[in-house]
Amino acid sequence: MVYLRHAATLNMPQFAHHDSNIWKTYEPSPALGFTLLHPLPPPPLYQQRAEAARVSHWLQAHGVQSEWVDVEPLATGWRYHLTTAAWETLTPEFDTLNLVNRLGNAACTRELEIAVTLLASPVELVLPSFDELSAHINARKNTCAAGENTTLAFATETAERPGSHWTYHEDTGFTVLPGAPLIEALTLATQPATSGEVYSFSCYRATEYVMLLGLAQTCQDFNPQLLEQLQAQWQTSAIASGRFHDTFLTELGSLENPIPARYYIPGDRVWFRNPDEPSSDAVGFEGSWVVYLGQGQFTDFWRPNSRYTFEGKCLEIYYWREAVVPAANGTDVGIDEHIVWQKMDALLGGVASARPDALAERARILAIMTRYRDGRGIYANGGCVDATREHLRWLCPGHAQIQLPTAVSNRPSASTTAPGARPASTRPA
Repeated sequence: MVYLRHAATLNMPQFAHHDSNIWKTYEPSPALGFTLLHPLPPPPLYQQRAEAARVSHWLQAHGVQSEWVDVEPLATGWRYHLTTAAWETLTPEFDTLNLVNRLGNAACTRELEIAVTLLASPVELVLPSFDELSAHINARKNTCAAGENTTLAFATETAERPGSHWTYHEDTGFTVLPGAPLIEALTLATQPATSGEVYSFSCYRATEYVMLLGLAQTCQDFNPQLLEQLQAQWQTSAIASGRFHDTFLTELGSLENPIPARYYIPGDRVWFRNPDEPSSDAVGFEGSWVVYLGQGQFTDFWRPNSRYTFEGKCLEIYYWREAVVPAANGTDVGIDEHIVWQKMDALLGGVASARPDALAERARILAIMTRYRDGRGIYANGGCVDATREHLRWLCPGHAQIQLPTAVSNRPSASTTAPGARPASTRPA
């Protein structure tokens, strides 16, 4: 059964199929989960009960066991979150990285993992409707699929796109050519299995394309009009860097109120900071932008069929400090990633052999790197773990939070652009 908090003081009813014999005593859970708001004006109480039951049955259809969920009636809607017992069993201390092992590999679909991690949220997520919940899970699933299929060539000073679908101008960035579908253009730019080519990106721009592709694919089913607007926008002017964040993403957490260090929802965009000041002077190695794919894995855009674990990403960034080399221009510094991978392989080989020195070194490094990062410009005792998580904004008609800028009327003609051009990066990777 679905656990319900008693709502007598809110004048909110129980589900029709519940009676006093199976009423459960509510125990506050650390998980705040998500709230679905009532439409305004609020519908009759029987419709509210029916909607709550609908969501509960929908969660069960995705594999969420009914005994895991507490449904709490509020004056403004219904809140869904893990019970204390489920939180302690599935996401103890808000650790979602090992959820697949706790659920069992065979049972852990991506939809189930997203649903459970949403129910386990340490920050209450407020969604305006059931459709938005469905779209949100769909968008996260599509973003993960885009991320795991993406392989690119790392670059910070240059960039490339398929000339069949893209063109470049310094005033508008990379835009899609007339008649080139945005979804197809994004797929060709990021997925060599489709295009047969590997194109140059920074990791920051790579995450933008992955998030945008997940959004566009979701809009096909949930908001075709927004997809048309995205298509028109990218035929006119690209939205990138800070403007991309402000337009498409919601950021949760802060340095003052950090998200738990091991709490991630599949489809989150995440930054791992390089806490070593000398090696962070290497362009592109100030940190690493990735997307969480679920099952304890983060994107590795640069090596085919490769994924990072949380610990693996921390170890990699640590070893950047031991791989500083002169940059090609002779004045700056760079990072030799082959040195990084050799050091990681040597350490992990020793760990696999249970060598005491390797186990101790691994523990030492992780104790440093798994701390929360310092603030901007500070290199003191912080590690590489960010205090925030980013996800796509609500996108359904009627309450979409995505407002695209007014189209630029003076778009350069095709004759002034050069497909495949290599503009300088405008933001560190």
